Amino acid sequence: MSATTRVLSGLAAGALVGLALAAWAPAWAAHAADVAQPIGHLWLNALQMTVVPLVLALVVVGVNTASDAAASGRIARRTLVTIIVLLAGGAAVAALVAPPLFALFPHNPELGAVLAGHAAQAPSGAVPGWSHWFEDIVPSNALMAAAQSAMLPLVVFALFLGFALTRLQASRRALLVEFFQAVADAMIVIVRWVLWLAPLGVFALILAVCARAGVGMVRALGVYVLTEILLYLLVTALMLPVAVLWGGERLRRFVVALAPAQAVAASTQSSLASLPAMLESAEERLGYPPQVNALVLPMAVSLCRLTSPVQYVASACFIAWASGIDLSAAQLIAGAALAVVISLGSVGLPGQVTFMATNLPVAQAMGVPLGPLGLMLAVDTLPDVFATLGNVTADLTVNSVVVRQSRRDAAGPPPGMQQEAGTE
Repeated sequence: MSATTRVLSGLAAGALVGLALAAWAPAWAAHAADVAQPIGHLWLNALQMTVVPLVLALVVVGVNTASDAAASGRIARRTLVTIIVLLAGGAAVAALVAPPLFALFPHNPELGAVLAGHAAQAPSGAVPGWSHWFEDIVPSNALMAAAQSAMLPLVVFALFLGFALTRLQASRRALLVEFFQAVADAMIVIVRWVLWLAPLGVFALILAVCARAGVGMVRALGVYVLTEILLYLLVTALMLPVAVLWGGERLRRFVVALAPAQAVAASTQSSLASLPAMLESAEERLGYPPQVNALVLPMAVSLCRLTSPVQYVASACFIAWASGIDLSAAQLIAGAALAVVISLGSVGLPGQVTFMATNLPVAQAMGVPLGPLGLMLAVDTLPDVFATLGNVTADLTVNSVVVRQSRRDAAGPPPGMQQEAGTE
């Protein structure tokens, strides 16, 4: 039985037991929830204890990896810039669309009250305004920010540290990057140990919530999955005008070229497995230069997970909706910006392994309860096929943009500009 199946089985069993107790034995339901909730929180705390060192290490290593890629040539730099722009666009779309999309569904006040009391760890506080948000971006004490799990200041410190390492002597830089990579690897080992107990932890969490809120939590998780799928489809569709307007592609030709790679993505749910199909489409159907494809597409597969920042922001917006919290513009901006950085830092890691390390910082920065994340981990694999479709579409879109810019370079400046340059 796969890990995903085990976790979903624990979720289904816990929901059935909790709903049955709530319907037929309300008194026993309250006692069962009181027993199950600490067990679920213990498992959730075990996941959360790895988040601070893992996020710090991933961001530091990610900055240096991106720096190495950008230093390898003009095409690589353009690819990296295009990827960052698309990731930022995806996060912005999620921040703008997710709250009104969730608002279309009726909110259950009883569920909000249960989640407020169910939170395993309260966030450090909602962002009250722009001035306070700007003051807290740069930590006055990085160790204190880490101790308080203040993720936004911690990530800013990690960015400064990562860029500072790029200015060091090569041998010292390599030593420190290797150290942070070892820290990240060790935290991932711990996460895998904790995830082995995920069926029990998810069972306890969902049992406690369903025993108190009834079917409301199951419906809310259904709303979360549906909204996430809709957002994935939206950002995937938005890649088409990007390819046409920025990449200079013809819409029909680009859509036809996408089909083989998207078919592989849907069947395998893996962007890496779709890479050969993407290379074939780029060269044979779109006529892109092989030397550009060979550099851009592997970089895009590794770095351009378009749906990742969408998912981080949507998850926090779901918790806010379920808990009855109104998010301010400052909270949404902070979450979207952090989602882009976290997405770039978590490349090459399985989503379930890094779910807490990627979603918790964004949720914490947006000031929402963190307790529901354990339940969302169990159902987040359901929209994976749509996430992979979005990522593969974005990869070929990045390729189209970089190819167009490279062709402009090869063509040289217009004749008028050449004459002006010759007279200087």
